Amino acid sequence: MSVTDGSERPGVEHVCRCPGGRNDTSDDVEESPRERENRRWNEILQETRVAQTGVQILFGFLLSLAFTPTFRELDTPGRALYVATVALGALATASLIAPVSIHRFLSGQRMKDEVVRTAGRLMVLGMVLLACTIGCTLLLILHVVLPGPLATTISGVVMLWFALCWYVLPFRLRQQANRTPTL
Repeated sequence: MSVTDGSERPGVEHVCRCPGGRNDTSDDVEESPRERENRRWNEILQETRVAQTGVQILFGFLLSLAFTPTFRELDTPGRALYVATVALGALATASLIAPVSIHRFLSGQRMKDEVVRTAGRLMVLGMVLLACTIGCTLLLILHVVLPGPLATTISGVVMLWFALCWYVLPFRLRQQANRTPTL
């Protein structure tokens, strides 16, 4: 079924489309602006659940490290790296949980579109901070196991992989989608 103006569905004022004329949904289902906001909000909540779990486990692990015998043996650069890693983990946690708090405070204020946009930005920021936290955690662990430049090299390669998977690949896919003509 192909609907172009939404007239077959009561309450559908117009079709929400992405830049370049591509429909925002994968199965070409048309939706009202309110349906689109609700869908986008539900997608952000699901993404938040996944990211929160990972960041909370990692943050808990980082906090427990300070109470291990090996931590006392860390040199000054190792302790500085630990402090930076814990700070990054706290910032990532705050950024990834913030959309829930924003929604709670603004629920019922008819601001869902603004909440969705802000939550999306916070999710991106939180994912950047999470990637940095993971990279620093890896460097910290490898610094204990493999002193010297090998720890830095391995951590750098892993961070490059994160950048490719989490940021470059989605950016490239978006570029391809915007170049693909719609039927």
